[in-house]
Amino acid sequence: MNVMPDPQPNHSDDAQRLIARLAVRVAEVRKLRGYPRRILSEKSGVSPRYLAQLEAGDGNISVRLLHRVASALGVKIDALLAEAVTPDQDAQRVAGLYAAAPSHLQQQVIDLLGPQNPNALRAGRICLVGLRGAGKSTLGRMAGAAINIPFVELKDEVERAAGMPLAEVMAFYGDAGYRKLEAEALERVSAQHNRVILAVAGGLVAEPPTYARLLARFHTVWIRTSPAEHMQRVRAQGDLRPMEGNPQAMTQLKSLLSTRENLYQQAEAEVNTSNRTESSSLNDLLAVIANRGFLDGPK
Repeated sequence: MNVMPDPQPNHSDDAQRLIARLAVRVAEVRKLRGYPRRILSEKSGVSPRYLAQLEAGDGNISVRLLHRVASALGVKIDALLAEAVTPDQDAQRVAGLYAAAPSHLQQQVIDLLGPQNPNALRAGRICLVGLRGAGKSTLGRMAGAAINIPFVELKDEVERAAGMPLAEVMAFYGDAGYRKLEAEALERVSAQHNRVILAVAGGLVAEPPTYARLLARFHTVWIRTSPAEHMQRVRAQGDLRPMEGNPQAMTQLKSLLSTRENLYQQAEAEVNTSNRTESSSLNDLLAVIANRGFLDGPK
């Protein structure tokens, strides 16, 4: 009796299926990332032509080069080679996409997947609004030190991103450009900090989209004082511009306060620093934070 030999596996077919699967996975993840082949090439060190061949199923890529491609895409090699995508691999892929995304996209993901209760979205983040001279920076810095959470000046974030002082930012980008940088800086701060005290420029409230974003992501406190004290404190900081050659400065300041009052009143709470010492105003702010439960939430 003749015994037929066991059929030999067709390794060529298996290899071709693996290459085809790899082609689909690489193209899929690259498109999810929003990377043109040129960008993936720059990140991985693999030529655009080779990547095109790989995605067409014509590339016979080495393990070393595949590792580069997977690293650039933020996934593990096994996620590109597996016969079926498992939940764990999906999670790894999403985590990789999130880690590589810019901060404003990360924040959108958090908004979509996070709790939808407004207080939960704002928990741990506090923002001080109000005109210059009210005491936002002083009180924000003191309160951050008192309750051991970071204090951030949004203008400092704008300067850091632009790589130049605020005066140069305004001269180079203009008001519209500055407001765009300011909005982007707000996104970064809210994405990077679960617990923070933020102070923003007085004019941010006049930018509806940015202010709406601020109100959604931060517990807000209006730091206010009298027009006379506003002017006095600005001059004490060494800035004489509001008064020099402008006899109507106080009238203009009162008009500005009146114009923005309804915007500042959208804040959840207020602290009036008029005729108050720094320590008394700090106690008022800390009492608002504690009584309103602004720090309840992420630790």
